[in-house]
Amino acid sequence: MAEVGTQAPGFTLKATGPEQVSLSDYRGKNVVLLFFPFAFSPVCTEELCGVRDGLSQFQELDAQVLAISVDSPYTLKAFAEAEQLTFPLLSDFNKEVAPAYGAYYEELAGLKGVAKRAAFVIDREGVIRYKWVSDVPTNLPDLEAIQATLRVLA
Repeated sequence: MAEVGTQAPGFTLKATGPEQVSLSDYRGKNVVLLFFPFAFSPVCTEELCGVRDGLSQFQELDAQVLAISVDSPYTLKAFAEAEQLTFPLLSDFNKEVAPAYGAYYEELAGLKGVAKRAAFVIDREGVIRYKWVSDVPTNLPDLEAIQATLRVLA
């Protein structure tokens, strides 16, 4: 299980196009890793559009935002285009990464294998410095707390 102070589980996932993204691609940079249940759902749209609208604040803190759901890469690409999301959306379609981070519902609303809403800050060395995982899918992460963690790492 991914805990604060431990090395973040590595991964390579398909992104919002044919390319793949690995956590190790961002070694040397702080990463904000956001898990979300479903593209196009109202709460997930609110969350990711809020991140989009405040993306410059993350960039000023030298942080890369990555968002992960169990949706297909094709769905995530359509979601990114529809909402003008310019940070990578990653597909955990095979449901390997969300469980490794403890951000996984075995079942949610009758659907098996769904990412929980969660947020992690991973430092330049790949160590988890902030963790928030919600068992309530409508709860949103505290972006100010995430940014406060990034300011400490700056």
